Amino acid sequence: MQNASSVLFDTIAFVGVGLIGGSMARDIRAAGLARHLVGYARRAETREAIEQLGLVDHVVSSLAEAVEQADLVVLCVPVGSMGQVAQDIAEHLKPGAVITDVGSVKRQVLRDLRAHLKPENPIIGGHPLAGTEHSGPSAALIGLFKHRWCVLTPEADTSIVALDKVRQLWEALGSHVEVMDAEHHDKVLAITSHLPHLIAYCIVHTATGLEAQTQEEVIKFSASGFRDFTRIAASDPVMWRDIFLNNKDAVLEMLQRFSEDLTALQRSIRYGEGENLQQVFTETRAVRRSIQDAGQAGTFDAREPEAMPLSLLAPYASD
Repeated sequence: MQNASSVLFDTIAFVGVGLIGGSMARDIRAAGLARHLVGYARRAETREAIEQLGLVDHVVSSLAEAVEQADLVVLCVPVGSMGQVAQDIAEHLKPGAVITDVGSVKRQVLRDLRAHLKPENPIIGGHPLAGTEHSGPSAALIGLFKHRWCVLTPEADTSIVALDKVRQLWEALGSHVEVMDAEHHDKVLAITSHLPHLIAYCIVHTATGLEAQTQEEVIKFSASGFRDFTRIAASDPVMWRDIFLNNKDAVLEMLQRFSEDLTALQRSIRYGEGENLQQVFTETRAVRRSIQDAGQAGTFDAREPEAMPLSLLAPYASD
């Protein structure tokens, strides 16, 4: 039974009940933050898994049925699908129903959602900086968001009441909430999350191109660094394809900066510039310590890279 004082929304609908949506549902139910949880899944086997795990109260195969009574709709689909989902649910939403999402890209997502949704439905972009390389309903975890950052990117004219309720929801799930401009979010995440994933995909792909004997030895003698890269590179390929295509400007900007820095390190190695290498490595070690001091070093074994303190990102995140 829910505690009446803890209920933030009467009905919450999840469009997609995988790692993030399922983990939210688990924690929302445990904390009594909603009276009724509805989940939408397109595939019958996914709906069956959601039901067996008891992640929500009601599982449906119709988007219209999923959202028609919802006070809050949480979109947990690849960012490239947000616009189509918004188009499909627009005529079925209650007036005043709040729309949020959990995608890693915010500017394009907000544009895609607003292109189809009515002005009477507030849109509050959301991005919980937590996750694993696993996906699907069975990947849902209790406490996934505890002590993690969740960035909210409301539209300029978003209702303060709606924003406050979404903020309260994430805080009740244990998250630290930061509100920021969508474009700024995309620049920050391009360097803290998107670029590391791109590098990981590239390194692992390079390893697969080695001759057979060398490739076997790479796998056999994988040190912790390469193992970490393979973990990151095991993330959902559809989700990350959409992230790079929908945040391409920020990613390409950070990739250019990274390429220039990599060329400088290459030159230092080639010409034996040991002092320069040591200086760079000392500076990066300090960043790691700052992340640890901020409590963002990770508590689960399979976290995606966490955001660095914004003060460390000033050279990268500035306009």
